[in-house]
Amino acid sequence: MENLKVYLAVLLLFVCCTSVTGLYCLCEDEMCPESKTCITDGACFTSIYKKEGKEIYKFNCKPKDILVPVGNPMVCQTSVNALRDTYVECCYEDMCNMKLKPTIAPPLPVKEKEDNSKTELGIWELVAITAGPVVLLCVVFVFIFIMYHRYQHKKQTQFHPVEPNPIDTPLLPDGQPSTLTEMMMDYSGSGSGLPLLVQRTIARQIQLVEILGKGRYGEVWMGKWKGESVAVKIFSSRDERSWFREAEIYQTVMLRHDNILGFIAADNKDNGTWTQLWLVTDHHEHGSLYDYLNRTPVSPQAMVKMSMSIACGLAHLHTEIMGTQGKPAIAHRDLKSKNILVKNNGQCCIADLGLAVRHDSAKDAVDIAPNNRVGTKRYMAPEVLDETINMNHFESFKRADVYSFGLVLWEIARRCSIGGIFEDYQQPYYNMVPPDPYLDEMKKVVCTEKRRPDIPNRWQGQEALRVMARIMKECWYHNAAARLTALRIKKTLSSLNTQSDVKLMVETGLEPV
Repeated sequence: MENLKVYLAVLLLFVCCTSVTGLYCLCEDEMCPESKTCITDGACFTSIYKKEGKEIYKFNCKPKDILVPVGNPMVCQTSVNALRDTYVECCYEDMCNMKLKPTIAPPLPVKEKEDNSKTELGIWELVAITAGPVVLLCVVFVFIFIMYHRYQHKKQTQFHPVEPNPIDTPLLPDGQPSTLTEMMMDYSGSGSGLPLLVQRTIARQIQLVEILGKGRYGEVWMGKWKGESVAVKIFSSRDERSWFREAEIYQTVMLRHDNILGFIAADNKDNGTWTQLWLVTDHHEHGSLYDYLNRTPVSPQAMVKMSMSIACGLAHLHTEIMGTQGKPAIAHRDLKSKNILVKNNGQCCIADLGLAVRHDSAKDAVDIAPNNRVGTKRYMAPEVLDETINMNHFESFKRADVYSFGLVLWEIARRCSIGGIFEDYQQPYYNMVPPDPYLDEMKKVVCTEKRRPDIPNRWQGQEALRVMARIMKECWYHNAAARLTALRIKKTLSSLNTQSDVKLMVETGLEPV
């Protein structure tokens, strides 16, 4: 009955307002007039939606300018995702929306949800089927790459690969020397190291006992060979160039010297997973000079003995020996207390020749190691820090070694005990730069400010320390050409070793126990 009244009212309005043109629609909305009728040039529409669980209808009209696209306007469509909450229908005749009764779609059946889950599961199965072969192909490619790399590594290695052998297998022929000392005396007359076959023989019988330290190159182990202690430096595979270079330098003719670390063998050992690069040398239980000075003060006599032995080793490295079985001049390039070992007799020997350079006097050329390692920034000479060193002039490298040696002398002298008085161990420039300084920090202190380690006042009251202070100052000159030579330092320390005041201190028991 109410709808009939509305219809009659609309019909009466239409008759009375013949001057008004347009499409008449039922309007039941918050914004509709009291006549519940709207006139438009577009379309009538009816919508249904849910509110608090109830279905509510809305009637209204839409102007022509929003009915896009023409023929299927967006405002007359219902989103697929909203079908179960709302629905819209449009029509284009007078009061036609009174007859529209849109309905909301029923809830999704349980079976349909299950079908969706099956569809999603199918997608994951498709991904697995597609990605599986790709992953397998990647694994095969990585395996081939590793095998090829190992093949190239073994092919480029200069020493023959080692077959697995028990530790206790006797590989030396009958009548051969049974100790390392005897073997060195028999085989190393020229100082070029043991024959390659003997090196392999020893390396295959060494049993690693305990690790002594780690560095940027790899690890150092203490090993046993027929009851004798040896040191085994194991390089990481990425540092093969340093291993090969050090082995090459150690096997230089006439290099063997009491104050150069004794070289025994170089070999590459396959442990089943990767190739280990071994460098076998003499073992010195006191460890490095750095470790020794950290835990032990020294007497004036021990200070001079250590300093002179290092000078002897450095002078031997720097000296060219002429002749058929001669030795080229060699510069160390990384001389520091951590690369010097303390022997049982109180002397020292120079180790770690991985950065060493050789001089070819016939061509006046410098043989520089083809690796990416650099020296230790704390011990770099001024000309190395500011990159003004002449890399084509071998004397430049020798003078840089002397600068580094001067810093080592300062480290030793600080630990010299006279009357029970000595300084704590410190590294050079400890009070001027951080523990691990950057290159720019060292360059600022050494090159720009031209500072050097401090000399304690107490050194002036004792002859040995006074001479040591003078020597190290002459090693530190900013002008490299003005520095002492290793041979001159050796002679000065040798004369100091014979002076009576050093002997007197030893006899009166002033050195630490």
